[in-house]
Amino acid sequence: MSHMPIAEYALLSDCRSAALVSRAGSVDWLCFPRFDGPSVFARLLDEQAGHWSIHVVDVTEVSRRYLEGTMALETTFHPPMGSAVLVDAMAMGRNERGHELGVDSPGIVLRSVSCQSGTVEIELEYAPRLEYGLIFPRLRPIQGGILARGGADVLGLSSPIELHIEGSIARARFTLQAGEQASFALQHRASWDKAPQVYSQAMITDYLHDTIVGWRTWSELHQRYAGPWRDLVHHSGRVLQALMFRPTGAIVAAPTTSLPESIGGERNWDYRYTWIRDASLTLEALWVSACPDEAHWFFSWMAGAVATQIRHGADLQIMFGVGGEHDLSERSLTHLAGWRASRPVRIGNGAWDQRQLDVYGELLGAARRLRDQLSELDGDTRTFLVEVADAAAARWRERDQGIWEVRGDPQDFLYSKLMCWVALDCGVELADLLHAHDRVDVWTETREQIRDAILTRGWSEQAGAFTQAFGSDELDASVLMMPVVGFLPATDTRVRATIDAIAERLTDAHGLVYRYRASDGLAGEEGTFLLCTFWLAQAQALAGEVERARTTFEQAIAYANDVGLLAEEVDPASGELLGNFPQAFSHIGLVNAAWVISQAGEQPQELGESIELPHC
Repeated sequence: MSHMPIAEYALLSDCRSAALVSRAGSVDWLCFPRFDGPSVFARLLDEQAGHWSIHVVDVTEVSRRYLEGTMALETTFHPPMGSAVLVDAMAMGRNERGHELGVDSPGIVLRSVSCQSGTVEIELEYAPRLEYGLIFPRLRPIQGGILARGGADVLGLSSPIELHIEGSIARARFTLQAGEQASFALQHRASWDKAPQVYSQAMITDYLHDTIVGWRTWSELHQRYAGPWRDLVHHSGRVLQALMFRPTGAIVAAPTTSLPESIGGERNWDYRYTWIRDASLTLEALWVSACPDEAHWFFSWMAGAVATQIRHGADLQIMFGVGGEHDLSERSLTHLAGWRASRPVRIGNGAWDQRQLDVYGELLGAARRLRDQLSELDGDTRTFLVEVADAAAARWRERDQGIWEVRGDPQDFLYSKLMCWVALDCGVELADLLHAHDRVDVWTETREQIRDAILTRGWSEQAGAFTQAFGSDELDASVLMMPVVGFLPATDTRVRATIDAIAERLTDAHGLVYRYRASDGLAGEEGTFLLCTFWLAQAQALAGEVERARTTFEQAIAYANDVGLLAEEVDPASGELLGNFPQAFSHIGLVNAAWVISQAGEQPQELGESIELPHC
């Protein structure tokens, strides 16, 4: 199963942890009790690393969808003699509605299979492998299910069917007639906690119903976008919400680790952490797709997570554990073969202590976009945001690793300078909210210094474009953000030239955009980057080229899988999804590009005029 295409999977989430389920009905990835916790099932990365399959025998056709307004997955199987429906979800807390979604998620995977017509034969195989496949737990039967113990974890599987244990695997084969149903629940507990509860069929059904209603109330309360691609935009909003760790408001970049950017290569990273950049951009995308009334959680969490880091002269750390952990040291799991033999499999992320100056701008950009939700900031959060702007003013001249976390030498990346400009532009605009009127003159002066530096040192006559770094002739898709953040209008001749250069020289045969093609200190190639393709569509729309933007956008969304999920990259040769999945960056890009294109098409702007985002 570690060879199965990434697009074959669908996401389940309880806003604390996540699972991936294949079209064949197998849970091949599940981490408890948090997104970045050790896996229970990891067949996604190694055939022997655990799974839980509910498989309809002799299936000739499979279709699936998310139930409307939810992240509950419905898979329909058609064997020769009937049809069956499998509904999968991760349980939310009892009666959690709207803003409360995920507050008390109990750590339960719910699976219910029913026969819709005729007769269906079903095989179940349960093979938990704790701590990334290192531990083969001891399974023992209990009344109404199976208990699994190993290491620091206990799992309780509730089952109406008798399961036969063979070592560390439990199996069953059973038949359902039309109208019959079998429901299962898998619950996680720490070894020192109270043992998992055995759930009756009625209790599992109630939990599943409650979870579906919870997601729908969240969607009804938050989702207001009504433009073109409405279903995709709303679904992307729910995916982004599903990547939020509700106890803190932290947002993970993706729920997986080590799905490679190139098959067999070394570009395999752990994305189950909160990048300030990704989380800030997620909040801005949710402003379009789902009106994030809970945004203050994230900013309060950030203020606490970094504490006095900036005040003591340190860089703002670029990523954290979802609980606020700082040390994310990277290590390899040498016992795992990797997806399609792509090694190493990593946990932790070695970029955690890199200098990336752009995070100041993304953080303050999200604060500016969400100012209405932040009207009553506490003193600590206000102080933190002022320190962020001050740090951008003090450090913008320094070199860094940039948005793409290049593991080579630091450079004067244009995007990093641009986002320092954004940080100060936002600081000036938010001075009232931040009680920072005494900083405005300094911030304004420094903002203009950055602007001058970008205009004089960021343009390359040889490339005919703004480029990756000062003094470079290399193209980089991140400079497409110049018109998006309001630094220059998209109709500026230099910006138009840059957009055209990227569209012509930084794309593959399918029109998808690479991040860059310059050397980055790592071996091997990577695929085209879906976020960058959406950025191109957004920039084209801002330049008044709406039909061209629509074409670019449609080329990107064509790579969403059958349940609307996007990975980070696309293989230029095969068109297959690559990288961790689903990827917040890609869904962020989809939401923002859809909005800008629809606004540019329905309400043509004066050349160079910015497009305002909606208000909840």
